[in-house]
Amino acid sequence: MFLARSGKGATKLALTRAIGCPVTVGGLVAAGCLVTACGTANQSSFAFQRPDIETSLAVSESAQLAGPPSGADSPPSSTSASPVASEDIIKWYNQEIHWGKCEGDNPQSDYHFDCATIKAPLSWQNPNQGEIDLALKRHAANGQPIGALLVNFGGPGAPGVRVLPSFLPNFGAALQNAYDIIGFDPRGVGESTPVVCFDSAAAKDAQIAKSYAFTAAGNAEFVRDQQALAQGCYERTGPLYGLVDTVSAARDLDLIRALLGQKQLNYLGFSYGTKLGATYAGLFPQNVGRMVLDGAIDITKSADELNVDVAIGFENAARAFVAACLAGQTGTDGENCTLSGSVDQGMAQIRQLLERAYQQPLPTEQERPLTQLLAVYGILAALYDNDSWPRLTGALAEAINEGTGTGLLKLSDWYTERNTDGTYASNLLPEAYPAVTCLDEAGTVDPSKAATYNDRIAAGAPTFGDFYKDYELFCQGWPVAPVRTTYDLTAPGANDIMVIGATNDPATPYRWARAVASTLDSGFLVTFTGEGHTGYGRGSSCIDSAVDTFLVKGKRPASGITCAVD
Repeated sequence: MFLARSGKGATKLALTRAIGCPVTVGGLVAAGCLVTACGTANQSSFAFQRPDIETSLAVSESAQLAGPPSGADSPPSSTSASPVASEDIIKWYNQEIHWGKCEGDNPQSDYHFDCATIKAPLSWQNPNQGEIDLALKRHAANGQPIGALLVNFGGPGAPGVRVLPSFLPNFGAALQNAYDIIGFDPRGVGESTPVVCFDSAAAKDAQIAKSYAFTAAGNAEFVRDQQALAQGCYERTGPLYGLVDTVSAARDLDLIRALLGQKQLNYLGFSYGTKLGATYAGLFPQNVGRMVLDGAIDITKSADELNVDVAIGFENAARAFVAACLAGQTGTDGENCTLSGSVDQGMAQIRQLLERAYQQPLPTEQERPLTQLLAVYGILAALYDNDSWPRLTGALAEAINEGTGTGLLKLSDWYTERNTDGTYASNLLPEAYPAVTCLDEAGTVDPSKAATYNDRIAAGAPTFGDFYKDYELFCQGWPVAPVRTTYDLTAPGANDIMVIGATNDPATPYRWARAVASTLDSGFLVTFTGEGHTGYGRGSSCIDSAVDTFLVKGKRPASGITCAVD
């Protein structure tokens, strides 16, 4: 989910300590990590298999059952059209993938990749309306491949093409031996045809840093700014801006599956990637191969209900950090916890710092001061993974004791993916993320219940709750209507689907994973006991082994398995 007053998503994968790049909120690699651009030189190709088209169409045409929860009265929305004639879609499935060199890859790396770009229809409802690019990146199996494994790193908006090289060391040797591992940029993201909202990095800086008063006037200013932002995105992006919804992305996923020559989709999705995976399973249950959903989003809940859970989740994660800080468990290099007293008192000191940053932004080593919102980003960034708590300890000590915000600004820049040269590593915030979110979720928000949701947030998240309140304002006056497509959330007939939940995950609370495993007819739950977002690749050999064994051998772990950090 996101901070209602910022438009920043929080349901995204946090990269782990195993990666030689900074841990970031949203699972994306920040400054200092390789950015790749893919070429399309012809090296090899997979021919399309016509039966896959017919299977996909048959499944798609039958997937018109129970859809996501509906909210109260909402703006007019587009509904999934009647299935188009198969000949209008066949041409997209008749492509070949031409793998070639990935420009910009590090030649000294132990890992080598191929890249490609395929075409997809701009609109799956009107497939002759135009086309978009979808970027792919492949790490070929070290052994004899049993198939391709597609990976989505979260978001919405995580660029798999860029993230894959950094995350690859987290994949077990058995997985790397058995699969061609494919990262992809969904529609609207990264190297695929992107959502574009800004003419300059400076304009993006200003949008990201702006704080708002928690008043009626502040709400009105926020709505005006959101509408202006969305209108600018729409003008710069064109028709694609209204067609980056998750259902369209899931149909793209099936196209990729078929062009890879796979009769079924093998898939590993983190955070938002679980929503994309569950949507795919609902649309194409017979095409599901071996699927893992890590850090699952509860697809049965409305957007405003999810937002309440996330606000409270981050409050609880912050309290866990403060408790560890007060106990002397988070310091590094001689840095002591600057917070004092009880956990409640420590949280109050953080609130005081945030109020101080609102009244007078803190100076930093850069020309950019630390605003209140940037301070919140910096704190939340470290709550995605407890390995980042020592950095948060030092940043808070600097801000509280010295009155400067350099440490928190660096954490914030990880969160927003701002490079040290002032450019941004991706178009996730505030471009791709709100574009997808408002298409998917605006129609499930009930404005008549806003006061009730705000009260729940205030009670459960007194420190960060103000930044999550008034969810209904985020997409108000959006220039494109939300998309509603019906499909069966239970994915009847799909193969086994592993769902992973971490017990103190701030971004995708554990109960969401339980709900997803229960909702999916073939879902089963694996529990990670620990702090932070998602489970795979975060220091638990038990989790890693369960995932690798399931994906490579198709073998389910023992029922009710619970794993901890080694």
